[in-house]
Amino acid sequence: MKYVYEFIGTFFLVLTVGMTVLNPNHAEWWAPLAIGSALAVMVFAGGHISGGHYNPAVSLAAYLRKKLALNDLWLYWVAQLAAGAAAAFITLYLKGEGSQTPLEPDHLKALLAEFLFTFALCYVVLNVATVKATAGNSYFGWAIGFTVLVGAYAVGAISSGAFNPAVALGITILNLGHWSNIWIYIVANLLGGAAAAFVVNAAHPEEERT
Repeated sequence: MKYVYEFIGTFFLVLTVGMTVLNPNHAEWWAPLAIGSALAVMVFAGGHISGGHYNPAVSLAAYLRKKLALNDLWLYWVAQLAAGAAAAFITLYLKGEGSQTPLEPDHLKALLAEFLFTFALCYVVLNVATVKATAGNSYFGWAIGFTVLVGAYAVGAISSGAFNPAVALGITILNLGHWSNIWIYIVANLLGGAAAAFVVNAAHPEEERT
């Protein structure tokens, strides 16, 4: 069931991205708020079952934090990427066509932007959802969702603000980005997740990470 929850949460996150970013109406500037809110509510809905990752980078960070088994890591990635692709194709059906103006990012700037805010996202996830001092808090979903909101407003124009390989797959299918640039997100997002796990593990060496 946890894989189903990961699929559902990732699906609605990427669907929200597609529906608010692809050929937007006058509400274009509100897209990050919708995206961050979609992530927050899905984290609240599924966190108790799957952890509410909805992002291969977050799953990698959880694995390195020893909060996710290796077998689950691969299956989470399959569910998340499948959900991202499914959401993109449904967006295309609802919207009618993909973008006519894909982003042409500066590779180094996009790599840095994606790394920094994926690090921020995974850092927040690990601190609000895996640390004993914050166990049982009521704000974890909003903390996670609003980290994406902040990142989207801050660097969306530089990198599209994916911070998530499943989102990157979705926006590439929607032609919001080029297939030749998807490596930027894979590299930067996974490195960002790994770096966040390293920092949080170092900050809490006394905790038994099982």
